[in-house]
Amino acid sequence: MNLESGIDTKPALRIIPRDQHGISRKNISKAALRVLYRLNEAGYAAYLVGGAVRDLLLGLQPKDFDVATDATPDDVKRLFRNCRLIGRRFRLAHVVFGPEIIEVATFRGLGEEGGEGDRHIVDGRIVRDNIWGTIEEDAVRRDFRVNALYYDISDFSVRDYVGGMQDLEDRVLRLIGDPVTRYREDPVRMLRAARLAAKLDMRIDAAAMAPFESIGPLLAEAAPARLFDESLKMFLSGNGLKSFRMLEQCGLLKFLFPVTARALKRGDEALRSLVEQGLANTDTRVAEGKSVTPAFLFAVLLWGEVRDVAHHAIARGQDSNEAWARAAAQVVGEQCQRVAIPRRFTFTMEEIWSLQPRFEQVQRKRVFRLMTHPRFRAAFDFLLLRAAESPAMHELGQWWAHAQQLPQDVLSAALPAGGGSANDHVVAPVASKPRPRRRRRKPGDKSGSV
Repeated sequence: MNLESGIDTKPALRIIPRDQHGISRKNISKAALRVLYRLNEAGYAAYLVGGAVRDLLLGLQPKDFDVATDATPDDVKRLFRNCRLIGRRFRLAHVVFGPEIIEVATFRGLGEEGGEGDRHIVDGRIVRDNIWGTIEEDAVRRDFRVNALYYDISDFSVRDYVGGMQDLEDRVLRLIGDPVTRYREDPVRMLRAARLAAKLDMRIDAAAMAPFESIGPLLAEAAPARLFDESLKMFLSGNGLKSFRMLEQCGLLKFLFPVTARALKRGDEALRSLVEQGLANTDTRVAEGKSVTPAFLFAVLLWGEVRDVAHHAIARGQDSNEAWARAAAQVVGEQCQRVAIPRRFTFTMEEIWSLQPRFEQVQRKRVFRLMTHPRFRAAFDFLLLRAAESPAMHELGQWWAHAQQLPQDVLSAALPAGGGSANDHVVAPVASKPRPRRRRRKPGDKSGSV
């Protein structure tokens, strides 16, 4: 398929039989199998499609299982009592099995706007597309060739219409059709390219990457809520650090997180260390099955700009608390125009940032008050990430780590009652070893006597 010539409407079919691929039904969701079998038994074509097929072929376990069929959404609803129809832009059927949802999509067609069906395009972007077609048309309507593979439940073969199997072998992401046209249809495809390349350890084809600089500004027109969801997929799925580096490599970071890109452009290596270590820590927590929060992640990504804005304001004579509050509001407001971070997360981010200066105050009352703050643990973890900023910051992190291990009375006795700060080099108190208790001798006990 020629990527420069637009969508090829006559793809060449390659069928990979069951004994030549590694997909096993043991690795497919039971709910997805039930949907596939029932559609097939009812006389409809039924295929597992997209990322699930791609991941299974790569030996990965998919998180979602999507189905493609020639049945219309209304047909699917008649077959499944546990089905609901959703979507206006793309009409889909969701078949619900408890907490699991199997998304069923009807084959998309290539009909043009103004013809039969329901398609609406504005400035090259598809805003509504409900034109049904054949599996061949559906294949060339998909974004990347590795996502256009179909697992046929009728004979357990894999059907490849656009060269996706070859791309999996070559470890490369290629778009189907003309890249500029496809990105104009949906600019978020650029972010998906970076995310998939990071997740699958693939490279992005040069033709697919070439328009990023010129088409990248179109991301500003994407819905901020959708970009928030895409950000979570990139940074909270276990490949956050690789996704971040891929965004920078592709030149897309400045379009998604302009605040972060601007701060990093100033060449602050300590800030880069903080961001990358924060992402690496998040990846580790995901791998270990531990909880992660978007608030901490976004606090890491936006910290550089918040810190610099606050410091400049303080240098001009503004009150410290007011400077930090205004810096946080300014930076968050700017970023939320691009990525809609919900208020429940921005509130936590602002608390993490506002607590950072308080770690430098080591008066007795302030220390204990800070330790009881609901966000203390998150703010302390953030402080540890800042260790690379300076030797003093590294020492401060160690001080607080040690202080938390001490009994309250020992810590209290070692702290100044007032007027102290991190600049006073207050030494972290060390708990003295308890004296061994003398064993009281019971009356008539002659142990130890000669």
